[in-house]
Amino acid sequence: MNIAFTSEPLTFTNMPLNYLDFAFIGAFFLVIIFVSIKYSSRAGESLGEFFLSGRKLPWYIAGFSMVATTFAADTPLAVTEIVNKNGIAGNWLWWNMLIGGMLTVFFFARYWRRANITTDVEFVEIRYGGKPAAFLRGFKAVYLGVFMNSIIMGWINVALASILHVFFDIPVDHLIYYVAGAMIFTAVYASLSGLWGVAINDFIQFSIAMTGVIVLAVVVVNSPQVGGISGLKTKLPAESLQFLPKISFNGSEGAVGRLSLSIAAFFAFVGVQWWASWYPGAEPGGGGYVAQRMMSAKDEKNSLWATLFFQVAHYCIRPWPWILVGLSTIVLYPTLGVDDKKLGYVMAMRDFLPPGLKGLLLVTFLAAYMSSIASQLNWSTSYFINDLYKRFIRKNETFDSEAKAQKHYVLMSRIFTIVVMLIALFAYTQIGSISGVWIFVIECGAGLGLVLILRWYWWRINVWSEITATIVPFIVYGVLKTMAYMDYISFYILKKSQIFPVNRVATDSVLRNEFNPAHPLYFFPGSFLLTVAITTVCWIIMTFITKPETPEVLQKFYERIQPQGNWKPVRVLLNIPHKKSTIPYLVLSWFSAVLMTYSLLFLIGSLIFGDYRQAAILFCTALSGLLLMRLGMKKAELR
Repeated sequence: MNIAFTSEPLTFTNMPLNYLDFAFIGAFFLVIIFVSIKYSSRAGESLGEFFLSGRKLPWYIAGFSMVATTFAADTPLAVTEIVNKNGIAGNWLWWNMLIGGMLTVFFFARYWRRANITTDVEFVEIRYGGKPAAFLRGFKAVYLGVFMNSIIMGWINVALASILHVFFDIPVDHLIYYVAGAMIFTAVYASLSGLWGVAINDFIQFSIAMTGVIVLAVVVVNSPQVGGISGLKTKLPAESLQFLPKISFNGSEGAVGRLSLSIAAFFAFVGVQWWASWYPGAEPGGGGYVAQRMMSAKDEKNSLWATLFFQVAHYCIRPWPWILVGLSTIVLYPTLGVDDKKLGYVMAMRDFLPPGLKGLLLVTFLAAYMSSIASQLNWSTSYFINDLYKRFIRKNETFDSEAKAQKHYVLMSRIFTIVVMLIALFAYTQIGSISGVWIFVIECGAGLGLVLILRWYWWRINVWSEITATIVPFIVYGVLKTMAYMDYISFYILKKSQIFPVNRVATDSVLRNEFNPAHPLYFFPGSFLLTVAITTVCWIIMTFITKPETPEVLQKFYERIQPQGNWKPVRVLLNIPHKKSTIPYLVLSWFSAVLMTYSLLFLIGSLIFGDYRQAAILFCTALSGLLLMRLGMKKAELR
C-alpha cells in the first residue's frame, strides 16, 4: 500500500471540530478504556488468556476481530489511490487473495484449532524436530515478531500521519508526537486487556468504522458536485466502472481507466500469488493474527465459521463504501497529483461532512488504526514471549510453580508490548515512503507458500524444506536488485551521454520508463515469478536430499492433528486403517465459496450501479455457490 507524503506536500485548510465532534471522540476513548479495564484481570491470569482469550471466542467475535485488524487506517486511502489510477477493476490487486483465504477456511481452520498451540510459529516444533526446528522457530519469532511487524505498523502510522496532516494541517515535523500519542494509548490498552480486550474492542471499532465509511459514501456521492450514482456514471469513463480487469499484451493503463494486466501479471496475481507467497493476513494455509483468532475460537466449528465470515466480510461488506468515495474524488479533485490521489478520501471528509459527522469519521479512522495496531502488538508480543523468551531464555521449568511462571510471562508480555511499540515508532520515522514495501514483502516470501500448505498434507516435507523456502527468496531478491542496480547505472551513464548533446532532460523517471520494460525479470511480476520458480526448485531438491522427520515426530504430529493427504507411511507405522478421503468435497466447498463470495461482491456493485439484470444473474450464481458449498461441507463432515 503506497501511503506516504510527497516531497512537496499540499497546503490544506484546517478542519475545525465542534463540541459534538469532540463528544464523539471522547465517548469513543471512554468505551475503549472501559473494555480494557474490564478484561485486564482475566488477561493477567495466564499466557493462554493474554494471547488466546482462553480459547473461548465465539465465531462472530473472532471473525469480526480478523476483519477489523485488516481494516487499517491506510486501507481506504489505498483503495482511493487504486480506483483513481485503475478504476474499480484495480481492486483485483488484492481481490485475488480471496482464493487463498478460502483455502484456509476449509483446509486449515480446523487443524489450527486442533493443534492446541499458542502461536503459528510454535507449530514448527510440533511438525519438525531437533535443533534445526528450534532454530527455525527462534528465527521466525524475531523475523515476524520484530522485523515484519515493525514494517507493517510503520506504514499504518504513516497513513495515520497523512490523515492528521490533512485533517488539522499539522506540520510534518510535529506529526511524530501525535502518532506517538496514538501508539502509546493503543499499546497501554493492548497490554492491559490482552486478546480478550483487543477482540471485543475490535468488534466495537469495526462497527463504528463501517458506520462512518457508509455515512461518508452516502454524503459524498449524493453531493451536488457528484450528483449521485447517475452523476458518477455520466462524469466518469465507462471503463473505470468495469469490475473485471482487461487482459492485454502490453499492460498499458489509462490515467483514469480500467486495470490492464499483461498475461504475466494476470498469471502472477490470479494464478500464483495466492498460494506461492507469504503476505500478512493472507498467508497460504493461514498464519499470523488470522491463525491466532482461529486458535482462540471455542472449538473447531467456531474456528471454521469465524474464518469463513472473515473472508466474506473482508471482500464483500467492506470495499464498496471506499470505492464509491474513491470514484467521487476523481470528479471532485481532478487536479490532485499522482502521489496525492489517496488524500482525496480525507479531503472529501473535510469538505463535505457537517459538524458531528466529522468527529464520527475521525473516530472511524482512529478505530481502524487502533484495531490494527492493537492486534499487531499482541501478535508480535506472542512470538517474542512464547517462541523466544519462554522457549530459549526463561523456560517454564525454572519456576517454582506454574502459577508463578504464568504471572511472570504475562508481566513480560505487557512490558514487551511497550517495547514493540517503541520499535514500531522508530520504523515509522525511517519510512519516508512505503512505495514498493508490499512488493518487498510478497517477493521475500515468494515460493514459501506451497511449503506452508503441504507441511500439513505431505509427510515428506521436513524442516529443511521450510528453512530453504524461507531463506532462498531473500537471496534471489538481493541478487536481482543488485543486478538491476548495476545494469541501471550503466544504462543511466550511457543515456545521459546520448541525451545531453541534444538538450533533453534525462530525468530518472523518464529513464526508468525505458529501462524497466526492457528488463522484466528485475521487476514485479517477472521477478516474483522467477523467485517462485527458483525457490520451489531449491526446496524440492533440499527435501529429497535430506532425511524426513523422525518417525517419532511424525507420529506425534499425526496423532494430534489427524491430517488427510499423503501420510500413508505414518498410518502404517501407527497401524491406522485407511479412511476414504474427504479432500474432493473440501475442494468443492472451496471453489463454491470463492464463486459465492465473488458473486456477492459484484452483486452488491451491480445493485449500487443499477444493473438489475446482472444483479439477478449474480444472485443466482451466489445462491448456487452457497448450496454447493453447504453440500461439500456436509459430505466432508464440516458441521
